[in-house]
Amino acid sequence: MYTVKQLAKLAGVSVRTLHYYDEIGLLKPSSLGDNGYRRYEQKAILKLQQILFYRELDLSLNEIKIIMGQPDFDVITALDTHKKELQRRVERLKRLLQTIDTTINQLKGNEKMNVKGLFEGFTEEEQEKYAGEAERLYDPETVRASNRKWKAYTPTEKKRILEEGKTIYADLTEVMPKGAGSAEVQAVIARWHQHMQYFWSPNDEQLVGLAGMYNEDARFRANFEKVDPALAGFILEAVKVYVGKRKNVRTQAR
Repeated sequence: MYTVKQLAKLAGVSVRTLHYYDEIGLLKPSSLGDNGYRRYEQKAILKLQQILFYRELDLSLNEIKIIMGQPDFDVITALDTHKKELQRRVERLKRLLQTIDTTINQLKGNEKMNVKGLFEGFTEEEQEKYAGEAERLYDPETVRASNRKWKAYTPTEKKRILEEGKTIYADLTEVMPKGAGSAEVQAVIARWHQHMQYFWSPNDEQLVGLAGMYNEDARFRANFEKVDPALAGFILEAVKVYVGKRKNVRTQAR
């Protein structure tokens, strides 16, 4: 039997957090003492563990309450799910650590620079999430259509698409010195535009918006800065040139 203070210390949360969980009906104490103090037995402690696992997976308290309130909720099944998810995260973190070590060695001159390798560790889940965030700038149906499109690909196709994206960014860094309006850069941007079709079909304004987000979103910008501090800004500049040329071609065709 634990008091609220003891359980808070054991679980690494605040007493106020446990009080709040009680107030919203997420985690009730096992009993109340004569002095009104909350007491927690093993069942309540296990339930708190589940809540913290779900919080680690970024679920809201309302979502957790709904899940754990289901009549068929099973602790063992939930723990098995948590284990698999955490194992997946551990593997991803291992890949990211390897990427960091590789980048450090490359920057120190201990290894030959491999631009494609700088993007290792960024999973298809992140790629899909980023595409979805870009599309949320426009309309929900675009998001749903993109998700359906991505999920329809086979694992082999997804791997090929992601590798193609890494190659495009690697090629772009090599031609950056030629200038955003150069034929070489514009050819790579055209490939980038075509690559976006695997996720969604942006119009010219949306292409510029996506390139703008590469600069405005800290996660995007951080990824590009690992390759070259100027890369995100260069992509935006090059995309604006690309879109401008497309508009001129359409105007002349009228």
